[in-house]
Amino acid sequence: MCKRLSVVYLSLGTNLGDRSAMLAKALATLDDMPAVRVVRSSPVYESEPWGLTEQPKFLNIVAEIETALAPLELLNAVKDLEQRLGRQPARRWGPRCIDVDVILWGDTIMSTPELAIPHQRFRERAFVLTPLADLAPEAVDPETGSTIAALASRLGTAGLARYAELL
Repeated sequence: MCKRLSVVYLSLGTNLGDRSAMLAKALATLDDMPAVRVVRSSPVYESEPWGLTEQPKFLNIVAEIETALAPLELLNAVKDLEQRLGRQPARRWGPRCIDVDVILWGDTIMSTPELAIPHQRFRERAFVLTPLADLAPEAVDPETGSTIAALASRLGTAGLARYAELL
């Protein structure tokens, strides 16, 4: 029996080193994972730091993936990816070579100590909503019933600039 594939949206960000190369490497590494396929990614956006503001600007993208993994399996896989690409434990919202967050998983709503879907703060972050709206403007936030386009338009794009195409 074949396991059903889920469409999932991941946010990727980096503000250390060769940021564009790191995003490309993270996408390639994701696509090489068993039971994960990168379908497409958004344009790259440069954003002001969020939370801890005294640090370099970030480059951010959203990737649409298909996966046969369960949510916690995917979380473990992306945390392993972060470590393999050089992420070290650091202070919350501080500089990092790569950060990967699970944002949306269809109409899934879940909350565990390890993972919340949808991501708890994605509605507050233009660096997530703007690239997500590029990929899936009609996708619906299962908690609010709002489309991603509507959420993004309410938030605006302050502190965010379209940077470049990644590939």
